[in-house]
Amino acid sequence: MSISIRHTLPEDLDRITGIYADAVLNGTASYELEVPTRAEMGVRYDALMEGGYPYLVAERDGVVLGYAYAGPFRARPAYRFIVEDSIYIAPEAKGAGLGKALMQALIDECTVLGFRQIIAVIGDGHADSASVRLHERLGFHHTGRMEGSGYKHGRWLDTVFMQLAMNGGATLPPDANSMPERRFVAKGGKG
Repeated sequence: MSISIRHTLPEDLDRITGIYADAVLNGTASYELEVPTRAEMGVRYDALMEGGYPYLVAERDGVVLGYAYAGPFRARPAYRFIVEDSIYIAPEAKGAGLGKALMQALIDECTVLGFRQIIAVIGDGHADSASVRLHERLGFHHTGRMEGSGYKHGRWLDTVFMQLAMNGGATLPPDANSMPERRFVAKGGKG
C-alpha cells in the first residue's frame, strides 16, 4: 500500500513519541538528551495547534512512519512570517523517500498559510547528513553554521542553518490576508 500524508491527530502522539525517542537516544538531529514523555509531546503538539501551525504525519497501512511540523522560529512578533521545520522518520522507513514527500507537503502547507521563509536548524549538519541533503533537494540554501554548538554521544556537533523563501520571500510586503498577519492583528498588533 502507498504512503499517505495527513494532518496529525492526538491519537498519533504515542507513535510520534516513539519515533522521536529513537532520534533522541540514537541520533544527533535533536540536541535533547532525555526522551520527552508522551505528556510533554502532547503539550508541544497543543501549542503548535493553538498557534495554527501545520503538523503532518506520513503513514502506510495505518502505521505512522514519520512526522513533520513547522513552528515559530523565534517568539518576537517581527519573526511572525518565518517558521522552523522539524522532521523525524522511523528507523525502519529511512531512505525510502518518505522524508522528501513529507517535507514537500509541509512546504506546501506553509506556502498556503502565507509564511515567507522556512528555516531548518539541523543538528550534526555535516555535508553528508541526510537532513542537509534532503533540504538541499527541496531548494533550501545554506545560511550559516555554528561549529561545535552541541555535545552528544561523546562528540561535538555543528549546527547548520538552511533557508527556503516562499510567497516572494523578502521581496514583497507582507500579505494582510496571510495566517501569520491575521493572527497578529487579531491579538492587537500593528505591523
